[in-house]
Amino acid sequence: MPHPRTTRVLAAVLGACALSPLAAFASLPQIGAPADDSQRVVLAHITRAEANAQNDRGRVPDTMRLDGLQLLLHRGAKEQAALDRLSRDLHDPHSPRYRKWLTAKQFADRYGVAKSDIDAVSAWLTHHGLHVDGVSGNRMAINFSGTAGQLRDAFQTEIHRLSVKGAPHLANMSDPRIPAALKPAVVGITALNDFRPHPNMIKRGDFTIKGTTGGKSYALAPEDLATIYNITPVFSSGVAGQGQTVVVIEDSNVVNTADFDTFRTTFGLSSYTTGSFTQVHPAGSTKCRNPLVNEAESEAILDAEWASAAAPAAAIVLSSCRDTLSDFGGFIALQNMLESASPPAIVSISYGQCEVELGEATNVYINGLYQQADAEGTSVFVSSGDESSAECDDRNNVATHGVSVSGFMSTPYNVSVGGTDFIDTARGANRKYWNPTNDAVYGSAKSYIPEMPWADSCANMILSQHEGYATPYGSDGFCNSAAGADDLSTVGGSGGPSGCATGTPSEDNQVSGTCAGYAKPAWQVLAGVPKDGVRDTPDVSLMSANGLWGHYYVFCDTAGGCAGTPDHWSGAGGTSFASPILAGIQALVNQHTGSAQGNPNPVYYSLAAADYGRKGNPACYSGQHIAGTCVFNDVVQGDNDVNCTGTVNCYTPSGTNGVLSTDDANYAPAFKTRKGYDFPTGIGSVNVANLVNSWPQ
Repeated sequence: MPHPRTTRVLAAVLGACALSPLAAFASLPQIGAPADDSQRVVLAHITRAEANAQNDRGRVPDTMRLDGLQLLLHRGAKEQAALDRLSRDLHDPHSPRYRKWLTAKQFADRYGVAKSDIDAVSAWLTHHGLHVDGVSGNRMAINFSGTAGQLRDAFQTEIHRLSVKGAPHLANMSDPRIPAALKPAVVGITALNDFRPHPNMIKRGDFTIKGTTGGKSYALAPEDLATIYNITPVFSSGVAGQGQTVVVIEDSNVVNTADFDTFRTTFGLSSYTTGSFTQVHPAGSTKCRNPLVNEAESEAILDAEWASAAAPAAAIVLSSCRDTLSDFGGFIALQNMLESASPPAIVSISYGQCEVELGEATNVYINGLYQQADAEGTSVFVSSGDESSAECDDRNNVATHGVSVSGFMSTPYNVSVGGTDFIDTARGANRKYWNPTNDAVYGSAKSYIPEMPWADSCANMILSQHEGYATPYGSDGFCNSAAGADDLSTVGGSGGPSGCATGTPSEDNQVSGTCAGYAKPAWQVLAGVPKDGVRDTPDVSLMSANGLWGHYYVFCDTAGGCAGTPDHWSGAGGTSFASPILAGIQALVNQHTGSAQGNPNPVYYSLAAADYGRKGNPACYSGQHIAGTCVFNDVVQGDNDVNCTGTVNCYTPSGTNGVLSTDDANYAPAFKTRKGYDFPTGIGSVNVANLVNSWPQ
């Protein structure tokens, strides 16, 4: 039976709606005049900031072949409004369309672009010598290819070689231009560069924290995960993912598929005999080339292994394609899988890239891809990122571009999975929560362990005070001290408001100009949710630390370490672990309910609202005595702030290093935890047994 409090809150959030089932209809044409190359408009914000004179190494030869290009189409206002209504109705228990997922064909027929518009755009591409390779299965993109010279002739932009931080790249040097007559049906080219998203995995650091004993570590094994987040009772009830499949989306293969088996055998998971691992390169309307093994290999294997840790009886499928100049290979894989007769019920994506860097066309593409997934019943989990609230400064030691988030996870149609760390080391309470020795499968956690945001920066107040400094900022603050020099970092669990899903920034890699975030979805209602009018991230968080306080994950990876006992294996952190784990937890929910769930967020927020009430619930605070009835653990201590320089969202009262702040003149750290929802951890972490048992049927 549906959990009564869940049903009530869902109805309040989504609203009752008694629309009849949607009948199929033909999309209305949007192009009403012939393409005239003398009357052109710009497809804005499709040029990378790195495409500048300093990095320019000259134009590529006109004969260079460019394959895998994608022109993203725009559905009409009527079709988009109808699709948005469907997205709400699919999660409204009072709607006749509740959980009546569409097939890929139904989606394309009802919400794809009109054939006449596709024909008009295709004819224009062909007129300029470009080859139309096909139309995406959802009728929202045209795949094409051609030479650099043909591309310049058609779109009036050149492809140049660049050298950026010592690495070679290809990119367009100006925004493309198309005939004005075609613009009503065209969003833009998703990309014309080879700057790829980054995996959200951070290798274990070599940290020294004052007051720790001999640098002792408490790394997580799968049994620890099950103990801390209360998965064990679910396993004991016979629910471990039997009959379920979790797809991890990648753009690399793994070096050695046997690593997956070694991981499971070592950690006692092989007794779940239905658990399996396969790699696929899904065929579809967009050509999927085998990516082989590349620098993202460690990401691929850890995703598979830790999804299996959360759902050891489930089938884990690694779905990957090679990147193209226009698209991330993982999105090609997802796009093709959504076109199949049996779309995946659960996918996890552990990659990210700043909304501002992606540009409006790519953000629209990602949003549309996830909205289609939700309409077909697919639950999409995406890691929030490992850059705290400074995604546009990823992999830097300082924030200079202000508050920003990843466009891979900021849409309303995916679960954004954030990161926490355990607070036991900071409290000097390791012995309370960990046994002194491991058991036969390397578990040692005793119970749930109170959490704080994952944050490696000197700007983090808990770290600053632990090291003996009253504040992280100012001349006398931790970030400007010799002791804090090693902790100048932007690494931490990402979160913040969507800021540049649409529009064009006026400053490179900075939320500015006409930038606007996604509108706040109707289901994002909870104590603590800001009244900012935009989609806020993350949604749910799990342990993601990379060792600052002694906690991190181990995984078996021939390429990086899988010899001997797990203490000699690869060690890392990042929301890359949290996303596949939460996807695995969803497999337990799906098995328990017997059905696919689409976007889980409406249920997450309704359950959290029942837990937290209007002002937060002390019984659910992530402390020493959290109530056993709470579905979520509300993280209310700490922040995920980072050090910064410059004048954008940077509070610097004195000294060289400031701290990221939403107020340049006052300390308003980006961001602190609070009762209920907050930017560092979202709703908080999860009690899995309570989540599974409270999920509405």
